[in-house]
Amino acid sequence: MPDLVNHPPHYKKHPSGVECIQITEHMGFCLGNAVKYIWRAGEKEGNDEIEDLEKAIWYVRREIERRRAMRGDAPGFARVFADRSGSVE
Repeated sequence: MPDLVNHPPHYKKHPSGVECIQITEHMGFCLGNAVKYIWRAGEKEGNDEIEDLEKAIWYVRREIERRRAMRGDAPGFARVFADRSGSVE
């Protein structure tokens, strides 16, 4: 029986045989998640690969905005984190 908690079968479906976490744990949260969704796009049973890729885009955009805010280019971005309701002013 496969270990569905620590090593689900779809985690090693990549042709390299490497688990995605071995790569993404060296990245920040948003970039790591973007890579994870690209790496495993469509591999999880019942999951739509287009949805996975859209999630990756969401994380990349969020990382871009985070980096812009860090250099002062997107002052409104910090409010997104401050507002726990998730709404954007």
